Amino acid sequence: MSNQGVSPSGDSQGELADHFQKTRAMSVKLVASLTDADATIQSMEDASPAKWHLAHTTWFWETFLLRDHLAGYSLFNADWPFLFNSYYEAEGQRIARFARGMLSRPRLDEIIAWRDHVDDAITPLLDDPKLADSIALAIAHEEQHQELLLTDIKHALFQNPIGPAMWEGAPDKAQAPDLEWREHPGGAAMIGHSGLGFAFDNEGPQHRVLLEPFALASRLVTNAEWQEFVDDGGYSDPRLWLSDGWAWVNSQGVTAPYYWHDQEYFTHQGWQCRDPDAPVTHISYFEADAYSTWAGARLPTEFEWEAIAQAEDAAGGNQLDEAAPPMPRGSTAMFGDCWQFTRSAYLPYPRFKPAAGAVGEYNGKFMSGQFVLKGASCATVRGHSRASYRNFFYPHQRWQFTGLRLAKDLP
Repeated sequence: MSNQGVSPSGDSQGELADHFQKTRAMSVKLVASLTDADATIQSMEDASPAKWHLAHTTWFWETFLLRDHLAGYSLFNADWPFLFNSYYEAEGQRIARFARGMLSRPRLDEIIAWRDHVDDAITPLLDDPKLADSIALAIAHEEQHQELLLTDIKHALFQNPIGPAMWEGAPDKAQAPDLEWREHPGGAAMIGHSGLGFAFDNEGPQHRVLLEPFALASRLVTNAEWQEFVDDGGYSDPRLWLSDGWAWVNSQGVTAPYYWHDQEYFTHQGWQCRDPDAPVTHISYFEADAYSTWAGARLPTEFEWEAIAQAEDAAGGNQLDEAAPPMPRGSTAMFGDCWQFTRSAYLPYPRFKPAAGAVGEYNGKFMSGQFVLKGASCATVRGHSRASYRNFFYPHQRWQFTGLRLAKDLP
């Protein structure tokens, strides 16, 4: 596995081994309340079964670390790479993405046994400094899938008319701090990752951008504010929408954020009364852009967002610390609660080159037709994101914890 797709991890071998153990344990804890049936269903092509996430991350470790770097290692099951490869063309044929929910076998307990086997086999590799960057990438990859597992199972449980809860109880009451504007004078700014610390290849190379004076809102848009947009006919006014967005609204019959119904919304704790002070979430780029227009503002560029966030604590805000229900709660932190849409297309930075080998397929080949989101969400493992991190989704997608922070131009 080539290490060219990531920046050096910067962690000691002991820290890396500890991070590995905690990450692998967290994935299993997240599915503790799920039945085999819960973990098998696939509610749409964009989402994958919880069992598949557990298996795919294990395939990643087995393929790129054990197979390639542990002498004499034999695959746990030679048929499973076909089932659990995601999109790595260099690794050969694989089951169609839409068919992942048809995998009633292997059973969930068999996947857990595979994970245990791989975890034991990895142990001697954790002390090899030559593999540190590859191990850091595999950890970050699994952390990404932990967030996807949470959002995918939420979408799956939402399809059930009885609205089953993954965790019992009710969410904590949210807060909505007063809205202020954080001003930036503009000028040249250095964007992208540089130096020590893990980063994906799409976060670099670091480069200069020229910013005009702008301001960012001090917090995310709330449910109550979004309700005003709904009540004012925001979903029925074509003047607010991009052409593709207006076509999407009408073809899909969209009238509110995903998971909204009357005064309730669906959560990992089942149906709950909608908290007006919580940040609005599960919105598309089209919706975020339309709301910004309605509010007399705009979406920030990814460069504007990063220029302000560079001085912030990337581990701050409401992020995932344990296997607990993720829920936006509101704060003035730049990170946490919801991934924040920008108006920036997901494109390569100047001088970007995909890494050689299969790892080069990790990010670069998706740089088409998507938009960049910044920050982190309540389902993002704390410490996973950073100011230079570039999440990306297609403009119609909204099953992730996606929200928005308004921006405006300054004279």
